[in-house]
Amino acid sequence: MLDVRESSVSFARSVRKAHRDPVVVQAVRSAAAASIAYVIAVRLSPEPAPLTAPLTALLVVQVTLYATLKMSIRRVNAVVAGVLVAIAFSEVVGLSWWSLALIILAALGVGHLVRAHEFTAEVAISAMLVLGVTAHGALAWARVVETLIGAIVGLAFNLVLAPPVWVEQAGESIEGLARRVRQLMLRVGEEAAERTAFHEAAARLHEARQLDHDIAEVDEDLRQAEDSLRFNPRVREGLLHRVVLRTGLDTLEICTVVLRVLARTLTDLAKEREPEPLFASETGAALEQLLGEIADAVVSFAVLVTTSVSENAESAEERLSAELRQAAATRDRLARLLLEEVRHDDRYWQLYGAVLTEVNRILDEMDTEHRSRRLLEELDRHTRELRERLPRLTRLRDRLRPVRRLRRLRQRNRNAGGRRP
Repeated sequence: MLDVRESSVSFARSVRKAHRDPVVVQAVRSAAAASIAYVIAVRLSPEPAPLTAPLTALLVVQVTLYATLKMSIRRVNAVVAGVLVAIAFSEVVGLSWWSLALIILAALGVGHLVRAHEFTAEVAISAMLVLGVTAHGALAWARVVETLIGAIVGLAFNLVLAPPVWVEQAGESIEGLARRVRQLMLRVGEEAAERTAFHEAAARLHEARQLDHDIAEVDEDLRQAEDSLRFNPRVREGLLHRVVLRTGLDTLEICTVVLRVLARTLTDLAKEREPEPLFASETGAALEQLLGEIADAVVSFAVLVTTSVSENAESAEERLSAELRQAAATRDRLARLLLEEVRHDDRYWQLYGAVLTEVNRILDEMDTEHRSRRLLEELDRHTRELRERLPRLTRLRDRLRPVRRLRRLRQRNRNAGGRRP
C-alpha cells in the first residue's frame, strides 16, 4: 500500500514537472495547433487528407512569439511560392527525374526573388511535396488554402497561448558555464602553488580555449530566451530581463578570455622556470587562494544575473560584494609578495606583472558598480534605438504612461480605504 502511495506521489510530481517544462509545453502546443489546423482544413479543402495545413501550423508554432511575428511571413511566403511553382509545373509536366531537377532550380530561384531568406529551401521542399502528391493543377490550389489555414492557426495559437519563456534554460546554461570556469580556475590555482610541468600548464591552456565552444552554446540558448521575451504577454519587463542576461553573459565571456590569457602567462612561466616551481611557496599559496575566491565570485555573479526574485537578487549581490572584497584583499597581499620576488630576481617581472593585471581585470569586470553602469548604458542604448526606429509608437507610449500612473494611484487609494496616496 505504501509503495502504491509513493508511486502515485512520484507520478504527480512528474506530471507537475512536465507541466512546467517548456519542452513539454511546446510539444503540446504544436500538436494542438496542427490538429486544429487539420480539422479546419478538412472542412474547407476539397482533398480528403489536407496535411499541408497541419504541417504549416506545426512549422509556424514551433518558434517564439517574436520569431513568429518576424519570420512567419517569410515562412508562409516561401510555402506559397513553392506551391505556385509546383502548380505551374504540374500544368505542363509530370513528376520525373528531370522535372524534379527543374522544379528545384526554379523554386530556389523564386525563393531568392521573393526574399524568403533562411526559408529559401522551404520553397523547393513545398514545390516537391505538392508536385509529388498532386495529380491535377486544380487540386494544387487547395494546397494554397491549406497553407494559409495552417499559417493563420499557428499565428493565432501563438497570440492566444503565448509560447514558453526560455529564461530558465538560459539561466541554467549561464550558471553551468560559470561552474565550468570555476573548476578550471581552481585547477589553475592548485597547479600554480605546486611544481608544475610545462605540459600540465599547456593542458590547462587548452581547457581554457575549449571554453569558447561552451560560450557559443550558451549564446544560442540566450538568443532563444531573448526571442521568447520579446512581445510576450507573460513578461512585463522583457527588455530588462534581456539586458541583464546579455550583459551577464558578456561579462562571463570577458572573464573566460582573461582566464585564457592567464593560463597562457602561467604556461610561459612554467616553460621559463621548469623544473623549478612557478612561484615561491607563500606567493603560490596566495595565488591559489585568490583564484579560489575569484572562482566562487564567478558563480555568485552568475547566480545574481539569473535570479529574478528581488530578495534573492539582493542576497546574491551582497554575497558577491563580500567575495569581491575578500578577493581584493588577497590580491593586494599577492601584489606585495610578487614585488618582493621581483626585487630578489627580476628575470620574470613581466610575467609576474601580467598575472597581477589579469586577475585585476576579472575583479573589475565583476564589480557591482561597474555592472550597474553597464546595465544603465545598455538600457539607454536600447531605448534610444527604439525611439529612432519607432518614433510614433514611442510617443504614444509616453503619452499613456501618465494615464497608467493615475490609474495605479487611484487603485491604491481605493485599497487604502479612501486615504490619499
